[in-house]
Amino acid sequence: MRLKSHIFVASLLRRVFASGGYAAVLRKGADEAGAIFVRQRARLGTETLYAPAPQSFFEDEGDTARKFEIRLQDAEAEKIDSALLSEVRFDPDCWIVEIEIDDCGDLLDIATESDR
Repeated sequence: MRLKSHIFVASLLRRVFASGGYAAVLRKGADEAGAIFVRQRARLGTETLYAPAPQSFFEDEGDTARKFEIRLQDAEAEKIDSALLSEVRFDPDCWIVEIEIDDCGDLLDIATESDR
């Protein structure tokens, strides 16, 4: 069983704060299974958008980890805003979490092409 969205978000916020960063929930989605989008702001003014990874990145149906893909990297805020607006129109139950930290490190499980 996959970790509920609200528990994953609460854990992410705590880990960001423990790493010396800042985090906030910009949009609260469905508690049980809302998709989670993470907006990472860097000191240089650029942003990266992490989105739920497609099903092809999961090994089997029993894989319960939350994996993310980098949807936009080092983008301007307006591009991120536009992408998130589109996602909210498609899925109004989604979460949007903003983090301000230079390196996500092990905060998110990032899917790569080798995971397919």
